[in-house]
Amino acid sequence: MKYNVPKEVLSVAMTLEKAGFEAYLVGGCVRDLILGREPKDWDIATNAKPEEIQKLFPDSVYENQFGTVGVKTDSEDPKLKVIEITTFRLEGKYTDKRHPDEIKFAKTIEEDLGRRDFTINAIAAEIRNEKLEIRDPCGGQDDLKNKIIRTVGKPEERFNEDALRLMRAARFATELGWQIDFETRRAIVKLAGLLEMIAKERVRDELVKILETLCAAEGIVLLEELDILRYVIPELREGIGVSQNRHHTYTVFEHNIRALDYTVKQNYALYVRMAALLHDVGKPRTKRGEGSASTFHGHEYVSARMTFKILDRLRFSKEFAERVAHLVRSHMFYYNVGEVTAAGVRRFLARVGVGNVDDIMEVREADRIGSGVPKAVVYKMRHLLFMIEKVRRDPVSPKMLAVDGNDVMEIADIPPGPRVGYILAVLLEEVLDEPKKNTKENLESRIRELGKLAEEELKKLALRAKETKEEFESNIEEEIKKRHHI
Repeated sequence: MKYNVPKEVLSVAMTLEKAGFEAYLVGGCVRDLILGREPKDWDIATNAKPEEIQKLFPDSVYENQFGTVGVKTDSEDPKLKVIEITTFRLEGKYTDKRHPDEIKFAKTIEEDLGRRDFTINAIAAEIRNEKLEIRDPCGGQDDLKNKIIRTVGKPEERFNEDALRLMRAARFATELGWQIDFETRRAIVKLAGLLEMIAKERVRDELVKILETLCAAEGIVLLEELDILRYVIPELREGIGVSQNRHHTYTVFEHNIRALDYTVKQNYALYVRMAALLHDVGKPRTKRGEGSASTFHGHEYVSARMTFKILDRLRFSKEFAERVAHLVRSHMFYYNVGEVTAAGVRRFLARVGVGNVDDIMEVREADRIGSGVPKAVVYKMRHLLFMIEKVRRDPVSPKMLAVDGNDVMEIADIPPGPRVGYILAVLLEEVLDEPKKNTKENLESRIRELGKLAEEELKKLALRAKETKEEFESNIEEEIKKRHHI
């Protein structure tokens, strides 16, 4: 069978061969070539030592203790800018369950393949005269054919060496849609607790890869079946078996999984997928009562706080965590045609941010489909989108006012301080009610009037403006929530 290997990779391999060394493609690139998929990266294994590799490739980088040299190429393809070459190696004990205590160079490719994680990643392809000859001492090709994820050698030994392989097994099974070998699966369940010894950043990376697959929902379920989920997002497990009210067909856990599945099928962004998975994570902690009349008052706020803690614990960036938590917090809103005014829609935009509207709607769609309803976007949501489009150019934030903080200080003749913020808050509230008031002339007049007030009185006006509830969160909404046991 003919395999397409980039010229940059062939060139590196040929250079090694001409110098008298062996050169093999190894790891994921060989697996992907056999499966007919485009490799994400290219790795070469050789019997040349790191210093010998560097002599052959002066434009290279060697900054690790694992015998891997990065050879720079002139390729425009980001995947081919650096080709990694690693000396055949053996590995000693793994005291920290992640990194070998020492690295020893091996003499043969068979020894090198024997220390790898899964059989499908332990296949080598020798490059001879620009042709590939497959070396498969661990039976990886059979497992590729039978769609099986199996460790190289004894599963418990492999997982004790590197506990991240527990997550990688689940990720490969999810990504490829394959089954995990029985003995490998049994070892994962037995040793799942070893994940606690792994850096959260590494666990996070594997979780992200699962969420980015086409079978992300099945992947989260698999993590639970393998008893891994309790060491990744234990809060999600609180929803297992937790029934909801008459407006929900599924348990909280099932609902979250189905919501995630919808976002995957729609090819939504990672942060939307994460928000869908976690949007109701706080429901078990807010549940009151049982059966069709049970309630979950305030669950969106509890879910948002839990979401931020989960993502912070997994070392996601603060920006990502805050964005997802905001979507979770904002996914619950009431809108009924004829009951909510344009001012209410403007206040909704002021609260959630114009730039977040599309993402919030996507989470809301996922929430609906995850509840078992047939339509993701009903007439009310289409009407809300129409109203948003109608008012989205209206001022909904201090930055959209016809005046700014400098104007306030100059016109009111006040120094920088809280009074400036108080005045801007009052102005924004007035403009949210009547956008036509957003003129420089009108606002300058109001600044002069507000600037004459005592600070305490001004503060009260600002707080009153800040606490004004838009129709989306008014008494009307609370009544609706009670009526529908939300």
